Amino acid sequence: MQVFVYVASQAHDVTLTEVVQALNMPKTTVFRYLQTLSAAGLFAHDVVLDRYGVGHRFRELARIDDIHHTLRSTADGELDDLVDSFRQTVNLGVLAKHEVVYVDIREATRTQRFQARVGHRHPMHSTSLGKAIAAFLPLETIEQLVSADFEQRTYRTLTDSRTFRRHVEETRKRGFAIETGENEDGVTCIGVPIFDGKGYPIAAVSLTAPDNRMRVIIEQAAEALQGAARRITASLPPVSLHSSA
Repeated sequence: MQVFVYVASQAHDVTLTEVVQALNMPKTTVFRYLQTLSAAGLFAHDVVLDRYGVGHRFRELARIDDIHHTLRSTADGELDDLVDSFRQTVNLGVLAKHEVVYVDIREATRTQRFQARVGHRHPMHSTSLGKAIAAFLPLETIEQLVSADFEQRTYRTLTDSRTFRRHVEETRKRGFAIETGENEDGVTCIGVPIFDGKGYPIAAVSLTAPDNRMRVIIEQAAEALQGAARRITASLPPVSLHSSA
């Protein structure tokens, strides 16, 4: 980490000798670390000049972190407003392969707690967050998701590709996803996608409520979620997170 931090913090590419002198470490050790970091793409090695600097993977990770930081910071106030308006649980999630990762959850009351927790991963096909994102992915990406095994979370979880495709198409036309007892019994969720600067769905926001309560508020909640998602989308940098994938 000392080698990584030193090279990454310099305004110019550095030589092996510079790093050794700056950190007072054995030359063979520093060389091995520089080569390892270069092989991982975190550093770039100019073979002709024999100098090291930050690499393409480092820059990609920095850009991804910038987008995710903006996503979380902008969503913070929007999530609070949604909880205040509907007194129901609100979630923010991103898609990681075939799963949704919850990056923020706001619960209206301590007495109303659902299964999901920050950091939890739930199947994409059984959550409104996952369906909302999937509905706006390129067709070839959706087909890759369809080929995955569909875990059955409850007796209502969809497990066949035909039904999943139909849900995706309905979500795309409607603008928001609906999940009724497919991830947790007795619970209905509606989710809306959030897009990066190039129109790629990188996240989603959802509202979770008991089935009977959601039937009463679904139209107003969907409209509020769509407004929140538009404002979060507008705040993100005008670059694509997907281009680095």
